[in-house]
Amino acid sequence: MSSFDTVTQDLVIANRILAKEDVVDAYGHVSVRHPDNPRHFLIARSVAPELVTTEDIVELDLDGQPVRDEKRTLYLERFIHAAIFEARPDVTAVVHAHAEDTLAFGVAGATKLRPVIHSGSFIGTEVPVWDIADNFGDTNLLVANMEQGRDLAKCLGWNSVALMRGHGFAAAARSLIEVVRLSVYLPRNARALMRARQLGGEIKYLSQGEIEARNRGYSPYSVETWRTWEYWANKAGCGDLLTRPDGGQARPPKG
Repeated sequence: MSSFDTVTQDLVIANRILAKEDVVDAYGHVSVRHPDNPRHFLIARSVAPELVTTEDIVELDLDGQPVRDEKRTLYLERFIHAAIFEARPDVTAVVHAHAEDTLAFGVAGATKLRPVIHSGSFIGTEVPVWDIADNFGDTNLLVANMEQGRDLAKCLGWNSVALMRGHGFAAAARSLIEVVRLSVYLPRNARALMRARQLGGEIKYLSQGEIEARNRGYSPYSVETWRTWEYWANKAGCGDLLTRPDGGQARPPKG
């Protein structure tokens, strides 16, 4: 199997996992940089993530435009992905989602979204909030062009996640596995923080040292990480698409 075919299958898996884990519903999307051309990326056509197949994957350039003749409808907010890939050569995969548990932190300035659980360490010490109204006035809150996408990418900076006021979040990482993991645990960390606030008292966030210790030596293909990816893929019903990093087939799903 070629690297392109493997990445395409992994992108299908990523879509299915994010849907199964309630990070995305009918809306939201995940993309990956093209394995052979860093100025292109792969993303599904406009279809609910849970329904994505390899036939739905399209190739876009860093202006968010298809590189081949494409008659099918594309995601309107593909410019989020294009702008982040353009601004961040280190990024291999991007997620945009509207996970409900993250939304309050984009509109309530009193509490910042920061990691409080060990699996939330990947969101980093800072999660900036991007408000489209700051530079574009009254809009429908959707990122509908490259100018808006670039403004969001600027707010994201070198962070892993940016919240989008009244909308959702954008996450960026070095691999599909990493951006999916980050996006799954982001709302879980948000829930833990909200519940801790309800209990009252001082919140003890992860320290910079704890974040660094947790992230030190992270590999998207470590035994620990692969175990999670394999579990989530089988839970989402697409374990048959898994290909192990060593080129072998993953364990077939039970049942």
